[in-house]
Amino acid sequence: MSSKLNFMGANLVALSKKARKFTLLFLIILSLLSMFLFGCQKKPNKLILATTTSTMDTGLLDVLLPIFEEKYGIEVKPIAVGTGEAIALGKKGEADVLLVHSPEAENEFVKAGYGVNRKAVMHNDFVMIGPIADPARISGLSANEAFEKIAQVQSNFITRGDDSGTHKKELKLWQVAGIEPKGDWYIESGQGMAETIRIASEKQAYILTDRGTYLALKDSIDLIILVEKDKSLFNPYGVIAVNPAKFSNINYQEAMRFIEFITSKEAQTIIQNFGKEKYGEPLFFPDAP
Repeated sequence: MSSKLNFMGANLVALSKKARKFTLLFLIILSLLSMFLFGCQKKPNKLILATTTSTMDTGLLDVLLPIFEEKYGIEVKPIAVGTGEAIALGKKGEADVLLVHSPEAENEFVKAGYGVNRKAVMHNDFVMIGPIADPARISGLSANEAFEKIAQVQSNFITRGDDSGTHKKELKLWQVAGIEPKGDWYIESGQGMAETIRIASEKQAYILTDRGTYLALKDSIDLIILVEKDKSLFNPYGVIAVNPAKFSNINYQEAMRFIEFITSKEAQTIIQNFGKEKYGEPLFFPDAP
């Protein structure tokens, strides 16, 4: 009887060991299967867009990006900075695609091998805005004449001073006028376009801005357009994919999807109509063929 019990006990122990081994094997298989299934789940594609403050300040990106994300299933992280800083991010591989407005800097970026597939997207224009009193008497002058008058009387002028597309254009206009701006009247903000305009309004100073950002802010500031429609104030925007041959982390396919979208008839129609209802005129004009 004792031997029979011992035999049965041994069998139970053996079965218990087998059960534990089976359970352990089952758990390992289940864990591996879960890891496989989790890994196979499609994660949302992401895109880092380095762009100018004007596309953000005007609200244009608030309209375009949700449509793009829904259409392509790509999550966009916009970084709104000056054009110079946006290009610097591209040169470091910290952005996938750029939407900027400084053709010379854009062409240099592409020529140096950092960018590919640049496309024209849209344009607006720069305007000179300032106090209603217009102490430098620049109203109706050409851009060149206006810059000369401001420097001559040393009326307060606010510059972004941030290597943005607007700052680059402003420096170019001073250069064409043969003037090196300096002195207490020439004030650097180091801020984006909207904040710089607000500073100019507080100080009742002159400033160069893109028309779109001015229109978006005009009801909240005390400045008016004094110089406009000068051919030197043309302001084109371009989109550029960062070269994946330079950086292995670039989401090139997503960047090309964005370029495809923003130059499409759908997006260009949105751009063409953006601002009309609210401001009585468009903030940008489409340029894609």
